[in-house]
Amino acid sequence: MENNQSCIRVFADQTQINECRKKLHSNAKSFNQLSSLLALAGNEVRLKIMFLLEEENELCPCDLADILGMSIPAISQHLRKMKDGGVIIARRSGQTIFYSIIPEQLNLLQPFFKHIINQNSKTALV
Repeated sequence: MENNQSCIRVFADQTQINECRKKLHSNAKSFNQLSSLLALAGNEVRLKIMFLLEEENELCPCDLADILGMSIPAISQHLRKMKDGGVIIARRSGQTIFYSIIPEQLNLLQPFFKHIINQNSKTALV
């Protein structure tokens, strides 16, 4: 089987091409936002932290370290990346800092978390 990656199109649908370009351009901000979020969520530990924050609403680094079996400094590094990336916010209560997901980001993440939960439900039924 020959690996031919050239295009053999005779006529380009210039209208379709222009409409697609307009769609990409008009949604550039959303693509940027989602791409940044997915880049952060692409790390398994950060994805787990985001999942836990969605499930529990807010957690402190000590809680996350205990749940994930990691050191507090390692958790703090992940939290810093997510905070710098605009995914989570911090709330101080005395000397403890609690983290939660920014609601706008949560709307983007919830379908992924539902998928995770649904996959677990399917596995439990088998």
